[in-house]
Amino acid sequence: MIATLQCTVIDCPDPTALATFYRGILGWELDAEDPSWVTLTAPNGTRIAFQEVPFHRPPRWPDPEHPQQFHLDFDVPTRADVERAHEEVVALGASFLHDSGGQRSGFRVFADPAGHPFCLCYGQTLGPAGAQ
Repeated sequence: MIATLQCTVIDCPDPTALATFYRGILGWELDAEDPSWVTLTAPNGTRIAFQEVPFHRPPRWPDPEHPQQFHLDFDVPTRADVERAHEEVVALGASFLHDSGGQRSGFRVFADPAGHPFCLCYGQTLGPAGAQ
């Protein structure tokens, strides 16, 4: 092993706003002491950081001219749970982009308020190939 992962960093125009959005999904602890570098920390120590980029150009999934660069996958247990989660992430500010349509397993793609795609996945153990 060469190193361990410190955190995942997401570029965005407003770190506090985007971290607050993801806090609404994950419930992790928010540290916004420095508004240009805001972090969320899970109980197990996993961290996501949000870095201010004033001229951020958001991806436009699935447009290859504006690639997604990365995406986050969030697990929900069942398709019924994804219905509830869908409404909750939209209420937090997400935009719905795509539904894979699976009955027992699948995913829904959303854009966060800064335009980054993320997926709500259900009934599977790996991320959806369609959102890669």
